[in-house]
Amino acid sequence: MRASRLVQVLLLLQTRGQLTAPELASELQVSVRTVYRDLEALSAAGVPVYSEPGRAGGARLVDGYRTRLTGLTTDEADAVLLAGLPGPAADLGLGTVLAAAQLKMLAALPPELRGRARRVAERFHLDAPGWFRQPEDTPALAAIADALWSDHQLDVSYQRSDQVVARRVDPLGLVMKAGTWYLVARQGADIRSYRVSRIVSADPRPERFERPGDFDLAAHWAASMDDFARSMLRLRARCRIRTSAYRLLRIALDPAAATEAIASAGPEDADGWVEMTIPTESYDVLAGAILRMGENAEVLDPPELRARLAATTAAMAARYR
Repeated sequence: MRASRLVQVLLLLQTRGQLTAPELASELQVSVRTVYRDLEALSAAGVPVYSEPGRAGGARLVDGYRTRLTGLTTDEADAVLLAGLPGPAADLGLGTVLAAAQLKMLAALPPELRGRARRVAERFHLDAPGWFRQPEDTPALAAIADALWSDHQLDVSYQRSDQVVARRVDPLGLVMKAGTWYLVARQGADIRSYRVSRIVSADPRPERFERPGDFDLAAHWAASMDDFARSMLRLRARCRIRTSAYRLLRIALDPAAATEAIASAGPEDADGWVEMTIPTESYDVLAGAILRMGENAEVLDPPELRARLAATTAAMAARYR
């Protein structure tokens, strides 16, 4: 266990340059005292690690020192090979870089891991976009990526529903969601998301900006997706659902709506039905979902949704009579 941790300390210092003892302790989830003992053990083993005192100090390796130790386990090698999506990498202008990096990694692996890597490539392929969707045209993506790497501001023209608007933004990250690229950027005090296919032009500016030190792209994206889902599901309908039809409910509804609806379910009655409140973005959408469930669902409220379903089902019955 300690040998593995010493390798982690070495690789962290090699990749990040300098870290304080509390930072290392946080990364390794150990005490600061343990970090000091590990640094002493590395030094005793001949690793040129030293500490700089003061507020700006920390542990670091002698300049130019590089270890040849990779420490890759079988599972870690598999994960690295599966992580590189050639499509997104090509979009960002990194397709050849990714291919070269994978070749170098394969060459550095021992024979047993190299053979396993080939088996991974033969057995797994990751295809991010959804079914029946053509890749979106993203002519501004390369310029956005360049500005993102160098922390330069961007002047973007963005196509909204009926007009093109101009924005000056600080690009903070690019996210691919279901095959669609989004730019996460700061405009003034707000952090917003822009669909890259709607960015007509993106012109990097000479001015650089300072990234917020506490910004976490993955955490921000997860929170914004939750907020978006909640904002879309602004209407509610009270319904009766057969408990045996929960699988159909999950198929018919958006995942966030299905989760909230099932959580609101009351006790099951003697006939196997429960009442629940179903959130929806519109009653048109919910009417379609209820129709997909057939006789396993009934709307109780609001009256206008009941009337709409009654009229629809009556028309269907008359057509098939």
